Amino acid sequence: MARIAGVNIPQNKLVKIGLTYIYGIGDKFSKQICTALEISNSKRVNELTDDQILKIREYIDQNFKVEGDLRREYSLSIKRLIDLASYRGSRHKKKLPVRGQRTRCNARTRKGKAIAIAGKKLTPLKK
Repeated sequence: MARIAGVNIPQNKLVKIGLTYIYGIGDKFSKQICTALEISNSKRVNELTDDQILKIREYIDQNFKVEGDLRREYSLSIKRLIDLASYRGSRHKKKLPVRGQRTRCNARTRKGKAIAIAGKKLTPLKK
């Protein structure tokens, strides 16, 4: 099992797809890693030699901020906005959309599941 940056990479995946399991490495960076280390696009993770895995590990450590360091930096930047009491920080604090989206409808992903209002019963229309 290939373990890179503290993540177990699935054995039967292509290398460029397996690398995207690492937080901070997407499709673009996985292709960049494969071309820099001259790894074939059709090669699978279980076909990699120990030397190639070591090269991938070293390349990622030198050129990318991944996993724990990236998560920490991301959370610290949000915490900084909250501490500054900026508008964006207050939106993060209230768990509302930060980038100007409307909240009257279509904010369910950010706000969470809808909460029923107690005592509000729909009455049929009178004729």
